[in-house]
Amino acid sequence: MASVRPNIIFILTDQQRFDTINALGFPYMDTPNLDRLVEEGVTFTNCHVPAPSCAPCRASIFTGQYPHNSGVQINGDPWDRSWVELLAGSGYHCVNVGKMHQAPYSEALGFHQRHPVENKDRFMEGRWFIDEWDKAIQTRGFEKPGRLNYREWTDYRERLGAFEWTLPAELHSDNFVADRANWWLRHYPKTEPLFLQIGFPGPHPPYDPPLEEAQPYLNKDLPLLPVSQEELDAQPEPYRGMIRHNCEVDHDSVVHQEKPTEEQRKRQRAYYLANVTMIDRKIGEIIDTLESQGYLENSIVIFSSDHGDALTDHGHSQKWTFYDTITKMPLIVWAPGRYEGGRKIDGLCSLMDIGPAILEMAGVAVPEKTAAKSLLPAIEGKAWEEREYVFAEQGRDTNFTESRYETMVRSRDWKLVHFVDSEDGQLFDLKADPEEIQNLWTSPDHQAKKQELLDVILRWRMESSYDYSGWRAKWPS
Repeated sequence: MASVRPNIIFILTDQQRFDTINALGFPYMDTPNLDRLVEEGVTFTNCHVPAPSCAPCRASIFTGQYPHNSGVQINGDPWDRSWVELLAGSGYHCVNVGKMHQAPYSEALGFHQRHPVENKDRFMEGRWFIDEWDKAIQTRGFEKPGRLNYREWTDYRERLGAFEWTLPAELHSDNFVADRANWWLRHYPKTEPLFLQIGFPGPHPPYDPPLEEAQPYLNKDLPLLPVSQEELDAQPEPYRGMIRHNCEVDHDSVVHQEKPTEEQRKRQRAYYLANVTMIDRKIGEIIDTLESQGYLENSIVIFSSDHGDALTDHGHSQKWTFYDTITKMPLIVWAPGRYEGGRKIDGLCSLMDIGPAILEMAGVAVPEKTAAKSLLPAIEGKAWEEREYVFAEQGRDTNFTESRYETMVRSRDWKLVHFVDSEDGQLFDLKADPEEIQNLWTSPDHQAKKQELLDVILRWRMESSYDYSGWRAKWPS
């Protein structure tokens, strides 16, 4: 007999842009399973991350706190609490398969079982951690692909992180994570209510599909945002410095190029999109397994990603900036028969707002002092008030090296980016300039709007620091 409390399956990919799902208006994509979730589910189309890098964003999702209150402001910052503890304490069996990206990687975070698979290519802050994927590759007698062997490729520095996967397909990290989740669902004695978090390592670089997976995208006309010298010159110095830095290092096996060729850009984009299609196929298999094992009828499936990827748009590599290609996330809630499907909600929200919604779905009280605002009313088709502003933050990190801290505030129509130690910044009129090309930071006609948004950041930072301080003490121990 199905449990009254729903099973909740929370799927997070890593570094997946909004424009990677066919049903959201991007016909060059091959994503039939994500399309099904969109067509039968509830999709938030104006959802933004609270941080433009992995661990800070994930810590915000799983604590309901902005980075300055969670304490996780860069990758590698210690992270030891999550609302998964509250689900577990209420009777949910909580399982993680794949990436969580907490520090240390072995931290339980409230899960009863963890089967961690972390970044494909990890060097720093404990990233030599041996995960389940490492063990599987070693047991099969192979060496895991990564920058140590990619550096031997004669065109390594020209590839922008795009490499062909040459090991058996089942050992690819995204296939491995999905297969491990399916194996768990088939072999672990059925247990409800279940909270299953599945973290795909892709499409985060290295962009590494088998060539046959990439070929269909190499044959397509893929949209590439033009990058002009005028745009680059108008960017704030911390971002120009980050471009230079990323051309000097090979973070995640990506050596950036200041002026990549169209061929280089297209190959990188094609390999990245092929990784998305591979994940899409595996999501379909996970849904099939949920159904065959009797979980699906009483399940809610939630899909999103932790941030996007510049893919050379705006002249940048990977994340760490606040362009919409980085901050705007697909967020889909799929539960046919429970929530009316086929709805797209354009209200402004933060990705961490899914946390209290998950707790409410599970019948668990949302803790006091949470900065997240539940999306459940919108999911249920009830009255819901969108955020007036969303905020995001990023501290100095291994690749964001040219400023100590940056902050973004975004409304429906305006975006401002502030650096704590620079006179430079960014101001965009999103209505007139949705691609965020024309930086109005120094425009005489826009100084009043700039000051208005700077005041919004100041007020938010003061209020949130005070209102949510001591949040840990309000959680059950």
